[in-house]
Amino acid sequence: MASESCDVCERSVRIAGGIGDLWNFAFESTQGLTLELTDGSEFFLCFECMDALPDDHEPAAEDVADLRERTDPVEEDGNHFWHWK
Repeated sequence: MASESCDVCERSVRIAGGIGDLWNFAFESTQGLTLELTDGSEFFLCFECMDALPDDHEPAAEDVADLRERTDPVEEDGNHFWHWK
């Protein structure tokens, strides 16, 4: 199983696929994606943070920075919740 930290909430999320899943037959889905935004910036975001991006215009690096300022980092205590400021 591969994982990567969300660039906004810093939660470590699962990335499906890869050789690790082949050997352990893990069939869980991916929990985030790398987004390339229209301004050329690139971020890895979990699905929850992607849903929090604005819907009224194409997101840009400024929108991700604004979301990061409004989001408290997740503490890795086994509890997969994140909190808005």
